[in-house]
Amino acid sequence: MTKNLQAEIGIFGGSGFYDLLENPEIVVVKTEWGEPSAKIHLGKIAGQSVAFLPRHGEKHTIPPHKINYRANLAAFKQLGVKHIISPCAAGSLQPDIKPGDFVVLDQFVDRTVGREDSFYQGPQVTHVAGAKPYCPQLADLAVKTCQELKIAVHPQGTVVVINGPRFSTTAESRWFASHGWQVINMTQYPEVILAKEQAIGFCGLALITDYDAGLAGVPGIEPVTLEEVMKVFKVNNEKVKTLIYEMIKNWPTEFKCDCDKSLAGAVVN
Repeated sequence: MTKNLQAEIGIFGGSGFYDLLENPEIVVVKTEWGEPSAKIHLGKIAGQSVAFLPRHGEKHTIPPHKINYRANLAAFKQLGVKHIISPCAAGSLQPDIKPGDFVVLDQFVDRTVGREDSFYQGPQVTHVAGAKPYCPQLADLAVKTCQELKIAVHPQGTVVVINGPRFSTTAESRWFASHGWQVINMTQYPEVILAKEQAIGFCGLALITDYDAGLAGVPGIEPVTLEEVMKVFKVNNEKVKTLIYEMIKNWPTEFKCDCDKSLAGAVVN
């Protein structure tokens, strides 16, 4: 990649985020893991170089279980991305987390099946630490920015990642909620752990679009439907874009996290 085709910050999102960048340069990136979900848009936000990629494709044609997560992360790595902001639609597993709220993620529980979730297929064996999958410095920035924008935010939360494309049964959802986990989504895994394998800091922002099926029966709460998810997401899309813009506007001049050292000591010699 030439120097002008580089970016410090990567953003995953939906096609509704295309207007984040003014007059972007559109590039095709090929990786040894195949093609990413779409062409990548490169541009500037508040003076920072940014790469944007819609994880579901340009017209939302790739379901969550079919996304080539490795190609998406490898493409960002080729462009020089050091930190990623990953907004995602999510369902609430707890009554106090309401549609329209944001949750800054700090943990995940993987319930997916059959996804390619590692760049390390041998003979080099590598075990990255998973205890702290999300970048704490970017999480703090996200929480502070939400508070300044008066966006209802939960400063931490565990996301249960299901395979999709179906939604959970009521029994499954109640099981997840009984553990005290906060939200449910279909794309955060393996996105976040693949970023860690590339030594890229990762910030997961869950936009709550609905109450999941396990809360059905609570007065005033109906089971999740796609119609309701899309309705709430569209209404709150501008809030997400404003949040991302303000985060980048206040981007740290120095990172004190150790996200870039996630491979240190992880390789079996």
